[in-house]
Amino acid sequence: MARIYKKKTKNGIRWGYVVYIGTDPITGKEKRKYKQGFLTQKDAKLAAALIERQINNNEYIEPSKITFNALCSDWEKHYITQAKESSLRARTKALKHIKNEFGNVAIQKISKKAYQDTIDKLANKFSYNYVSSIHTSANMVFEYARENKLLKETPTKDITLPKKKKTVSDLEQDKIQEKFLEKEELEEFLTTAKNEGLESDLLSFTMLAYTGLRIGEMIALKWSDIDFNNHTLRVIKTYYNPTNNKEKYTLLTPKTEGSIRTITIDPILIELLQLHQLEQDKIKKENKPFYHDKDFIFATNEGYPKTIKNIAIRMQRLLKKTKIKKHVTPHSFRHTHTSLLIEANVHIKEIQERLGHSDINTTMDIYAHMTKNIKKEASTKFSNLMKDLSKNLTD
Repeated sequence: MARIYKKKTKNGIRWGYVVYIGTDPITGKEKRKYKQGFLTQKDAKLAAALIERQINNNEYIEPSKITFNALCSDWEKHYITQAKESSLRARTKALKHIKNEFGNVAIQKISKKAYQDTIDKLANKFSYNYVSSIHTSANMVFEYARENKLLKETPTKDITLPKKKKTVSDLEQDKIQEKFLEKEELEEFLTTAKNEGLESDLLSFTMLAYTGLRIGEMIALKWSDIDFNNHTLRVIKTYYNPTNNKEKYTLLTPKTEGSIRTITIDPILIELLQLHQLEQDKIKKENKPFYHDKDFIFATNEGYPKTIKNIAIRMQRLLKKTKIKKHVTPHSFRHTHTSLLIEANVHIKEIQERLGHSDINTTMDIYAHMTKNIKKEASTKFSNLMKDLSKNLTD
């Protein structure tokens, strides 16, 4: 029950209240909320009743001066207990943009309008997907605050993510920077890798193109993951090394539950793997004193798994020896594999399972990046279907 009192001030009689709001879990002492300055006893009683109702309904939020920076630090300690190090790193990187705006501001003073203005400003600098990632990360932090009764409602709720309108220049640039290789381009690249590639280049890029593995999944592969008799490959881990220090790598579980999979691989890959294994055995014997044998397929001469940066540099070296002018990366082989599966009329569900997409929408998004050959084929099929009608139209 609230205690209402009156107090004589230089401005006359003022009323106030004292409300019991619980016990401090650390000190065990009772906590009370005080407020005064009301002109009438009735006003003080109404305000106190509101606080008591919020407490009874478990809706009361204590005033707090915790800043967004401090909240993020607390949230990161909680998040790492249930997420991968790579996920935390990505979230932390995205949150820097929100910290730049609200780092030293008390979270209870960050309004929805201020947050929306910040998102709008970021939308003018970054892509829609990146701004979406920034917003998702910030929302996770604010939700953490709400769940811990530091906020009644998050400023991120019902925020609109602006979509940047593409200009003609943007569309032309998108066309130039296609993210996958056509079948003829893939053939040119792999032929170049065969003729002018360095050690294991042909195997690396054939593996990426023929399996659709993520680059981290491929680097993490061990010989124990290959079933030479049944021509299968299992994906149960991924490589993580943000510093590109060959010794400071981590093996993590795959991106999602759906990423854990066993796929059938082409006979050409089996043949390349067997040849590579023979070459690797020679290297192990030659470098035995300092070879760290952890069973990795794509290993350096010292036995450490190759870095993603190393694979990317090797790829750019080979691209310069081809006529391919596209802006492609090792991840482009994953899109290439998808488009070729589509061209081979593989069912969308099978593609999803082979790529390890837990959400079929991800597969459907890539489906939009179909090859020119598929588009031409669709047009040809339609023309053949409508041949008789078209002839009547021109007669």
